[in-house]
Amino acid sequence: MSLIDLDNKKLATAVSSFQVPAKPQILIDIQKLMAEDEPNIDKIALLISNDVGLSSAILKVINSPLYGVNRKVSKIKHAVMALGLRGVNGLVIALLLKSSIQGDSSISLERFWDNAIDIANAMSFIGGEIDSRIPVDTLYSIGLFHNCGMPILALKYNNYDDLLAEASVLTLNSLALEEQHYNTNHAVLGYYVATSWNLPSEICQIILRHHEVDYLDDITDSTEQLAFAILKAAENLIEQTRRQSVTPDWESVREAVFDVLGISDMDYSDLEDGYTLLY
Repeated sequence: MSLIDLDNKKLATAVSSFQVPAKPQILIDIQKLMAEDEPNIDKIALLISNDVGLSSAILKVINSPLYGVNRKVSKIKHAVMALGLRGVNGLVIALLLKSSIQGDSSISLERFWDNAIDIANAMSFIGGEIDSRIPVDTLYSIGLFHNCGMPILALKYNNYDDLLAEASVLTLNSLALEEQHYNTNHAVLGYYVATSWNLPSEICQIILRHHEVDYLDDITDSTEQLAFAILKAAENLIEQTRRQSVTPDWESVREAVFDVLGISDMDYSDLEDGYTLLY
């Protein structure tokens, strides 16, 4: 079954036995307000403010160096106005998902999310440095969400950490081993979560296809390919700066990623140095 040929029936079958987090009520309420003909920013800001964890997380993100705000943002209404409705929606979804995937896991969920945040920050940083036409919040959401199927596998299978270790020894991404052992994979599960939580379709597609090393074989100058290239560059940047290694996909996609981003090896080294100084 090709990843891009998934339909709702196949998806439902693939994920029926997994602990897929339901969309929280606060997200349903926020998205309902945003769908109105003239969304009321005050009502949206009040909803977010009533959730202390969510509001503090949003303020932390918008006050990070990546957003480059001139002065510290301390009120959610100001954050909503600065981010825009699309930006707020993406961040709210990303932050709520992080807090919704909990339980007895065979991998460290704290370490998983720390790495996801690193990649989200790296994507936002690279997007800013290359003057990407993709909004920062979209890049951040892709970085945070792209592997969200992995903790769902880890919550169900107590040997998932062993599978990841095996993939690491073989210097492979884990998809083939996941299919072999579990008859599904983290890209499919992540896509299901992203669609059920109403992420934008372009983000859902990147989550589904983020390990397709031939995705850039025919370069079309699409925003989806640009997002994919930024994700691959960010994943490898984090792997190199944090663990002095390269990601399993990197050698297969490196040249095409540089073509899409319009950068050279030296430019990429400069990006690594710049990110390290920032973080």
